[in-house]
Amino acid sequence: MVTNGELVWERGNLFDPDCPTRLILDRIGDKWTVLALLLLDDRPLRFTELRNGIGKVAPKVLTQTLRRLERDGLVTREVFAEVPPRVVYALTPMGRSLIEPIAAVKNWAEEHMPAITAAQEHYDLASG
Repeated sequence: MVTNGELVWERGNLFDPDCPTRLILDRIGDKWTVLALLLLDDRPLRFTELRNGIGKVAPKVLTQTLRRLERDGLVTREVFAEVPPRVVYALTPMGRSLIEPIAAVKNWAEEHMPAITAAQEHYDLASG
């Protein structure tokens, strides 16, 4: 929307099937996104540091995740002219604004994991 020559963004509506907010929710709900953002909270990291910190992620998948995060404005990618080239990823201010809500979900999942596992086992036994 343009008002008085200024670009003004309208707030999204997650319950509108055509709203791009759903794509954003899909992106920030992706486990690789969550793990990469949480690792980058401490400090900028190189690709290998991210891959090792996440564990069990294919390099191709991590590359795709980081490219999407960069495109979305959540992560920056800085290439240093060295031999071999050094690439460092860091959170942008917008990416940093996601840390608190993502950390809350992380903490909730870690806290409730035993109860959820028990509920799943109970359900599986009952469904039998």
